[in-house]
Order: sequence, then structure tokens, then C-alpha cells
Amino acid sequence: MTLPALPVLAQDAARDPAYRAFPLIGSRLAVWAVAQLHLNFAAFILGVPIFAVIIEIIGWRTGDARYDWLSHEFVKLTFAAFSTTALLGAFLLFLFVGYYPKFWTYMTSIFFPTYWVYALLFFAETFTVYIWYYGWDWLSGPRKGIHVALGVLSNLFGTAILLVANSWVTFMMSPAGIDESGALKGSVWGAINNFTWVPINIHRLIANIVFGGTIAAAYAAFRFLGAKTDEERARYDWMGYVGNFVALSAFIVLPFAGYYLGREIYAFNQTMGITMMGGFMSWLWIIQAILIGVLFMGSNYYLWLGMERIPGSERYRRYVPMMIGILAFGFMVWATPRSMVITLDEARAMGGTHHPVLGFLGVMSAKNTAVNMMILTTFVSFVLYRRANRISTKPWVGIGMVVQWAALGLAAAVVVFYGVYGYFVESLVRIGFSVYQVLAVLAAIFVVMAIDIPMFKGARSTGTIRWGTIAPRSQYVLILLAVTFTWLMGLMGFARSGIRQHWHVYGIMRDNSVDAATPAIGYAANMITAVTIAFFALVMFMFWLGGLSEKGKAGESGHTPAPVFAGGSDADPARTASTGESIGGRSRAGGSEASSAGESRGGRSPLLP
Repeated sequence: MTLPALPVLAQDAARDPAYRAFPLIGSRLAVWAVAQLHLNFAAFILGVPIFAVIIEIIGWRTGDARYDWLSHEFVKLTFAAFSTTALLGAFLLFLFVGYYPKFWTYMTSIFFPTYWVYALLFFAETFTVYIWYYGWDWLSGPRKGIHVALGVLSNLFGTAILLVANSWVTFMMSPAGIDESGALKGSVWGAINNFTWVPINIHRLIANIVFGGTIAAAYAAFRFLGAKTDEERARYDWMGYVGNFVALSAFIVLPFAGYYLGREIYAFNQTMGITMMGGFMSWLWIIQAILIGVLFMGSNYYLWLGMERIPGSERYRRYVPMMIGILAFGFMVWATPRSMVITLDEARAMGGTHHPVLGFLGVMSAKNTAVNMMILTTFVSFVLYRRANRISTKPWVGIGMVVQWAALGLAAAVVVFYGVYGYFVESLVRIGFSVYQVLAVLAAIFVVMAIDIPMFKGARSTGTIRWGTIAPRSQYVLILLAVTFTWLMGLMGFARSGIRQHWHVYGIMRDNSVDAATPAIGYAANMITAVTIAFFALVMFMFWLGGLSEKGKAGESGHTPAPVFAGGSDADPARTASTGESIGGRSRAGGSEASSAGESRGGRSPLLP
């Protein structure tokens, strides 16, 4: 009687279970850790090449060898992380297929055509990056344009990979292009182009640039602190500044992309939006405010420390206490919660869960105003740093300055006005005010830079930048910024995934595993911290490997040696002097060394020193 039943039992045993348990830590923690590590490395290898190719273009057009060396250093750093990213991606795929087979089967039924696109793009990017890196010297000189084109092409492939992967993630948050049963209707484009796909693309692309800049700056800080000569310190001081400049430039606009993403989440499902901002995750945003406050304060502090190595910057230091006050007050407003965690007796004494005074600072009108004022202040810090050792010789400088300060003052007035007015209108109207505040800040930044670049072109210098003389504590600030932003990325990843609660695909495919409940914020914070420590352990190992490649004799790597910076004690005196007096990106003696002080006329980047 048992023999006829054997085929049926065998068929039942052969069926894939919906879930499998990963040993010791469980399936969810395994996927969480590997996915976060993979995304961190992916963000790095997608973000760094974007500004590496921009820096290479600057060096190509100006003839400044420093920028070419710097771009090569960044790509070398990316190259070390490339294989790690691929290995983690493969491991993540194995975890999905093996431990969440039903979920992966469903995602494959929707997105299978994109798998081929993703694989082809990955191979195309890999081979392009290989040629870009190993052909650096071969495609130099008259063939430099071809090399730059390869850098641009590799970035296009990398961005396309990001767009494809984001379609999978955003479909889980805001599914589209499917019927009531969850089956795909029409083409796969309907599932790709869901509510949150475009805002996630924008937000992640900007965040990747910030992340890549902070990691590159941390690498420069690591090399600066271990440098043995003034020449090395000067070189990596400048590299750290450029990395921080790129990160800060992208970070200024990142909150605006976050606003856009938040609006689209509310537009897709108000319940999801309320869960994100007003439900059990509301205190997550207080943690986010603290982290972003650290990023703003740290970035400004680094710029202020950097001004100490610039002759002539003394005239701007009197503005620093005022900027500290604005940043500190904005930080406190942003970190003020709407509802307090208090006892019943405390609530009775206070008259409710909202503080009678500070409660007004816990709403979005106050927080939007605070963050926009912090962005404006950070931008002013950068503008002062940029012009610290230069005095404009243009006859219209007075008018230009007035227009710049008027633009900044008008933007601040618009931000404060709509922040106060938001208390007197309905919530739906108040949400729209953030758009006006954002537009005012962006318009002011555009106007100021549109005037500043031509106004200080060919400006009179008050002295050379003394690269390498910055206080060592500034390098720890760069490392702090990298760690903080990495932790912030993990926190925001948890917020994005957590608002789905007990759904694999929101409203379509329920999570019936033992880990279906969304973890508490404290539990998530511990997990994010563990992943961040693991990530930086791997990154430090890569930094160490990067230093090993330079232990041999100069020139053995096959690439042009790093350019000499003015002020390095180990540099040849005559060469250093010639370098420090260059005009137009070439020395007066006709050499090819570019000005390390950043004073060249015509050979200078309009933004970087």
C-alpha cells in the first residue's frame, strides 16, 4: 500500500519551501548584512568614477597634471572594490534563491527580461573600466580624448545598472504594472516605472556621489596620517579636500531629493507615508537628524580648519562664530521631537505629550526651515573658502558682491517666511511650501556661483595655499564624515524597507516567515553598526593594499609619478619654485608642471583650488 504513494511523497519533498532558515543568525539577518555590504560597495564603485572622470576632464582641458594623477588614484581605489562588490552581489543572489525561493520566483516572473540587461551592462562596465584603468598611459597625449570617453562610457553603464536594480527595489515598495492577483499585465516597463522609481534613482545617484566622496576623502586622510614626508602630506591633503568638496557639493542637494522621494511615497500610499513619518518609525528621523547634523557641522569645521592654511583668509574668520550659531540652532531644531517619551506624571505636569514651547519646533515647518538655513550656511562657508586667498580685480566687484548677498538674504527670507506661514495653513498646503523653500535655496546657489566664477577669474592672489599644513585633527573629521554617512545610508535603507512592514511586495506578496515583524529601531541600529564596522574593516584592508602598490621604486607601477606640490620639503627646490609660480597651468620656465597653489590663470578649475 505504501509503494503507490512514494511518487507523490517524492514530488511533495521536491517542492521548494517558501523559506529556509540560515544557520545561527537566521535568513533575514544574513540577507540584511550581505545586502547592505553589497550596496555600500556598489555605491562606492558607482559614485567615485563619476567625479573621477570629471576630474580627469579638468586635468585634460587645463593641462594640470595634478588632476590626472588624482583621477587615477580614485579609479585605482575603485578598482580594488570592484571584485568585492561582484562577490557580495553573487552571495546575495544565492541567499535569495536558497532562502527565499518563493519570493525570488515571483520577482523573476515579473523582471526576468531585466536580468539579461543587468548582466550585459555589468560585463560592459567591467571591460570598459579595465580598459580605462590599464590604458591610462597608453591612451595619453593625443589619444587622451579616447580615454576620457571610456571614463564617460563606464559611468553610463554604471548608472544604467543602478537604474535596473532600483526597479526591483522600488517595485517591492510601490508595485505597479500588475493585476489584482499580482501577475504582470502588459510589458515589464509598467513594473519598472512605478511611483518611487524615478525619485529613488535621483536620490541614490546623488547619495552615491556623496558616499564615494567621503570614502575617497577618508582614504586621503588615512594616507595623510601615515605620510612620512611633507610632499606626501601636501598631496593627500589636496586629495582629501577634493573628495570632501565633491561630497559636500552633492550633499547640499541631497535633502531636496529626499523631499521628492517622501512626497512620492505619500502619493502612492498615505498609510505607508504616515508609518514612515508619524508611526513607529518617527523617532528614526530624530536619529537621522543627529547624523545629518554631524555631517553639516563636520563639513563646515573641515572648511574652517582648511582656511588656516590659506594666507588672506583671516578677513573671513570673523564670520565663523555666526555660522556656528546658525548651524547649532538649526541642528537643535531638526533634532527636536514632536512627541516626548515621558511618564504619565510628566505628561500631566507638561499638559500633554507635546512640550508647550519646544513642541512647536517638532513639526515639519520648523525642520524644513532649519535644514534649508543649514544648507545656505554651508554654502556660504564654501564660498568664503573658495575666495580666501583671492581678491577680485574686476571693476564690477562691488555690484557683484551686493547682488550675491542680496540673493542669499532673499533666499533666507523666503525660507523663514514659508516656515512661519506653515503654522497657519493646512498640512497639505504646508507640504507644498517645502518646494518654494527648496527653489529659493537652489536659485540663490545658482546666482551666487554664476557671479562668483567670472568675478574671481584671474583674481590677485594673497598667497599660495600651504597644502599639507592643515591640522591633523581635520583628517579625523574626514574619517568621521565617511563613517557617519555610511551609518546614515544603512539607517535610511532600513527605513525604506521597514515601511513595507510584513510584506515582501507591498499589498501583493505577504511575508509569512518567522522574521515577518519589522524590528525595533534599537535592534536595527545594532545591526547597522555591525555592518558598518564590517564594511570599514574591508575598506581599511583595501586602503592598506593600495599603499602596498607604492612600496616599490618610483615608476614601477607604469603610471606617471605623482606631481610635486609646492611646499614639500623633499621636493627639488628649483622645481618647487618653478611649480609655485606657474601661470596658465605651465611653469614660466616652460615645464609641464601645473601650479600646486591653484593660482594659475586659465589652467585653474573654476571650482577647485
